[in-house]
Parts: sequence; C-alpha cells; structure tokens
Amino acid sequence: MMAQISVPTKSDSVYAKIYNKSQEKKFYKFLHKVLFRSVDASEISNKKRQNSASIAPVDYSNYNCKIIRNITIETLDPFGFSAENKNSIPTNKLEKIGNSLHIKTKNWTIRNLLLFNKNEELDSLLLKESERLIRGQRYVRSVKILPVAIPNCKDSIDVSIRVLDTWSAAITGAYANNVSNFDINERNFIGLGHEFDINYLKSLDNSTANNYGYDSKYTIPNVLNTFINTSVASKKDLNNNTYKSIKVDRPFFSTFTHWAGGMYFDYKSFNQTLFDQNLIAVTQNFNTNSYSFWGGHSFNVFGRKSEISRTSHLVVTAGFTNSNYQTKPDITLDPLQYFSSSKLALSTIGISTQKFYQDKYLFRFGNVEDIPYGKVISFTGGFENKNTINRAYFGGRIAYGNYFNFGYLQGNFEAGSFFNNGKSEQSLFKFELNYFTNLFPIGSWKFRQFFKPVLVLGTNRINTTQDRLNLIDVNGIPGFNSAPLTGTKKFLATFQTQSYNQKEWFGFNFSPYINFTLGFLDQGDHIFFSNKMYSQIGIGVLVNNNYLVFNSFQLSFSYYPSLPIEGSNIIKTNAFQNNNIEFRDFQIGQPALIPYQ
Repeated sequence: MMAQISVPTKSDSVYAKIYNKSQEKKFYKFLHKVLFRSVDASEISNKKRQNSASIAPVDYSNYNCKIIRNITIETLDPFGFSAENKNSIPTNKLEKIGNSLHIKTKNWTIRNLLLFNKNEELDSLLLKESERLIRGQRYVRSVKILPVAIPNCKDSIDVSIRVLDTWSAAITGAYANNVSNFDINERNFIGLGHEFDINYLKSLDNSTANNYGYDSKYTIPNVLNTFINTSVASKKDLNNNTYKSIKVDRPFFSTFTHWAGGMYFDYKSFNQTLFDQNLIAVTQNFNTNSYSFWGGHSFNVFGRKSEISRTSHLVVTAGFTNSNYQTKPDITLDPLQYFSSSKLALSTIGISTQKFYQDKYLFRFGNVEDIPYGKVISFTGGFENKNTINRAYFGGRIAYGNYFNFGYLQGNFEAGSFFNNGKSEQSLFKFELNYFTNLFPIGSWKFRQFFKPVLVLGTNRINTTQDRLNLIDVNGIPGFNSAPLTGTKKFLATFQTQSYNQKEWFGFNFSPYINFTLGFLDQGDHIFFSNKMYSQIGIGVLVNNNYLVFNSFQLSFSYYPSLPIEGSNIIKTNAFQNNNIEFRDFQIGQPALIPYQ
C-alpha cells in the first residue's frame, strides 16, 4: 500500500510556494524531489501530540504464556521508512540513493539479540527487554516488537519485529597545527553489527618522532546470541607511543543475565616526562603489559512471581589483575616506586534492582530512550601486592534512582580505601547526583533542566602527580586543559537547560541549549572552596527540519574565562555536546577499585 502523501498547505506558505513553483518545469520538480521530502499525512496529524514525551507502555497481558509459533524480522533502510508506520516509504531520489548505498542489518544479527525463541511461552518481560537491547545498538534508530494474534488459534502467537537502521558509516578529516587526520568509522559492518574505527594521522612537522600514526579498533559485539563482546585495538601516535589490546567480555547486559565474565590483555610502550629532585624534566620510556580475568553469577533469591522480584538479584563476582612493568624509571625519578608491577585480587557482593522506563526528548531528539531506575548496594574487598607490600582493600557503593513527580533523580555514593598495618591509604569518597526535570512548557516551547554535581574527596593519597585529580575534559570541564592544575579533592557542577521548540519557523525547529560547568580543585592548604573557580559557559542548538532529507545537525560554542595554559577569555567551537550529562546504571559488574578521577 502506498503512503498517503500530503502537499504543503497555506499554513506552510513558504513551502507551498516552493512546491507550486517546482511543478512548473521538470528540472524544478527534480530539484524539489532531491532537496525536500514529502510528509506522511499521519505525521502531520500527530504533530500536536508530540508536545508530550510520555510513551504509553504496550500491554502484553493477553499474550503471556502463549506459545511462540513464528518470529518474523524485517530490517529497514534508514531513509524514508518507519519502524512504527508500515505505510511510510521513501519518496524522493536522495532518500532512495542513500538507501541503495546502505547495507541493511542482517535478520540473524537481530535474532542474536533476542531473549526468546520459537516454541517457547511468550514472556512479556523478556520481549520488552529484547526490544531495549535492540534499541541500544548503535546501528539501530528505532524498533517495534509486537505479538500478532493467529486467527482461530487460542494457545499460540506470532511475533513481529521491525527494525529501522541508522546510517552507520562516517568519514571525517581535519587539519590543524601541521597535523592532518582521516577517520573512517563503521558501526554496522556489512549488516553484521560489527564495529570498526580507523584513524590515520599524518604530521608535516619534522619535530615529531613519527610522521604518521594510527588508531584502530574492531569490535564484534555479540557472538552467536552469547552476548560475548570481542574487541581488538592497536594504536601508534606521532610520539612513537604504541598500545595494543584484546578484550573478550560478557557483562551483565540485562537484569535477566545470570552468568558474566571476561578477560583482557594489553601491551604499552610509551614515553612520559618525570621530574627529578631538582625539578628537571626527564623523558622516561615505559614498557608494560597487563592481563585480567573475572567471573560472576547473579542469583534470583526473591522468587519469580512479580516483576520486581525477577529484576532483583544477589550478585557475586571475583577477578584478578596482573600489571607488569618491564622497564621502570630510576629511583631518583620515582622515589615512591609508583610505577611498579602489582597484583590485585578483588571480589564484590551486592544486591541490585534495575528496570527501565521509556522517554523522549532527552539526548536523542524525538527518539525513544531507555532510562534506568532502581537501586544497588554492594561491597568490594581484596588484596594488592606491590613493592613486596600486601595491602587490603575495602570499598562499597550505594545508589538509588527513580522517576518522581518532579522529574528523574539518581544518587550515587562510593567509598574505598587500602589498609596497611591498620592504617588507611589512598582513601576515596565520591558523591554524585543526576537530575533532570519533566518537560515543562513556556509558551510554545518545551524545556528540561539538567543538573549534575560531583564531589570527590581523597585522603592519604600518594605524594606524586600521578595520584592527583584534575579538571581535564572528560572527568572535568568539557574542552578544558588543566594539566598543571591538580589536587586531592574536586567539586564539579554542571547545569544544562535544553529547549525543544514545538513551532516551526519556515519549516525549521530550533532546540537551543545552555550549558554551564564550574569546578574547584584543592591546592595546598587552602580551604576547598576558597580556591579559584574555573568554569565554562556554552551555548548550542539542535536544528531540525521535517521537510529536508538530512533533517538534524548541531552547533555549539564554549567560553572559558580562564584556562591555566591557554590564557583568558577563550572561545572554542563544538567543545561540548548536549549529551555530555550521562547517568549510571544499577548493575554490578567486574570488581574494580573505585576510580580516582
């Protein structure tokens, strides 16, 4: 059946004129088809309902316990199709050209992500969880799984799965400071769900150790429905630093997972600048390798009668890590022997509850997103052997998150410390909140407010720059370079106001956002908040147009009043994005030290 297509009306006066003009000559008509897409009538009629981000849950109660007779899977090219609307098809040449260049996801790639099979009783929780797992793949834009009733059959059911692909390949390049780079990224190699990323660097500056470099990684995210992820990575930079790694891992990918584990190996050869007692810089070469392995089991100790009992588990994990320094710096450069081989054995026990609710208009404009909520309490203990010294380690985590009338709120507290002869060493306390409001209207606009404060307190840390906090980019202020600025305590707070414009301006929807991040580091004996505050103020906008084929792009600018290296009043472009604020899940995984960052 062909889709019902609407022509722009008087309310879309500009596009109506363009459309009418395009019908006068064949060339204009061709040009219009290339640049503009027709709009499904149902899409127009549903515009007002898009003001609400709430998603009504599908009721599977009438199908529970019925035998699954058949499972049909249909994967769709990214342009012009819809997972929800079977009548939506590509209507212009550019969409069709784009689809012809795209390799659709293989049906068995999707089948490998399912938690249910043919000839089994339909379990609504496993069906919904399978939909979430598919939606979480980087090559999927949206998915719809629906039971299909069989006429004159009361005890069996069919299951229909429609998956809308996203465009998975990207080729980018840049040139700055006599260095050019060329990057190829593919998130769904020939429809298998495999990922690879190859970044090639070329230097025109003879002062670098190498005139070329590369950074490559290949990942197989799911092997034969085992959810075992395998990745191989290799990197060589312009300073002749080399990194190689291989990882095989099966995480607790779902609350219904009972077994998890993995192994990891890496090799590094790199140069690092250290300082002697006279503060003279010395370049030191390091060669290291490390390996680790872990395993865990999730026990269903609360029964299987209700959804809350099936999504709550007692989890026990154990792991071992061996780090080996084949070359070490001279004792004058590392008097505390921080760069030394070590062995670490850890085990974690805890109780975890996790579920998800669906929402829209958060980080992926208009697409369904799965928001975790639940609680976890866990304890980690073990021993480290380093420099012939054995130390015990104890740590723990308590987290809770839920969706309230005033919005979504998640709190997380972690603490950990080594103990040597009864004295605590390298202790850490971390407090973190994640909050965002419901969509709230101001005129024709919708808004969300995000807020994320983080407080990290370190005590009895080792007196070396390697055991210090900073405000650099990922773990600090986006786009911030604070290499000379370190401390043992840190406070960060991020505020972000995200808007969603529900009215069109010549067919365009603008969704501006404002981001403000501030950070403190303790320095010496100063009182914590009496130190200098560093900050970043950013503005950005998501631009969407329902008439254009490529209908979404993003721009952002950041202002830095003061940077330790680069000076004052610095402006950078695209230093942050509107999804820099992330929230954690409530799963228990590989046992590890609480990261001091």
